Amino acid sequence: MKKSLGTLAGIVLIALSGSALADEQLEIGQKIYDRAFGRGCGTCHDIASNPQLSANIKAGTLDRASFEKVLKEGKGGMPKAIEEIMKNKAVVKAGYGEDQAVDALYAYISSK
Repeated sequence: MKKSLGTLAGIVLIALSGSALADEQLEIGQKIYDRAFGRGCGTCHDIASNPQLSANIKAGTLDRASFEKVLKEGKGGMPKAIEEIMKNKAVVKAGYGEDQAVDALYAYISSK
């Protein structure tokens, strides 16, 4: 019985820590989205005339690899953004590398 309770407690802790990590990722993604370039990504991407990131991700027309490529290389009127993202205080504080920061931003936009 004691072994079963210990196993169950371990499973619950693992599940809770995974949930906390997902919550942290979304929080950091939101901070990147809200603060990039000092005005936030939504300044351009939340208006009808520009790419609607959330809709494109949900529709499958903007996969993670293409999203990352645009962040690193820019495209059209979109400037290279990865350096700006990596300077974000939340990214720095969390110790995120580029892949983690892009994952956080992509996850946040996907959840909108």
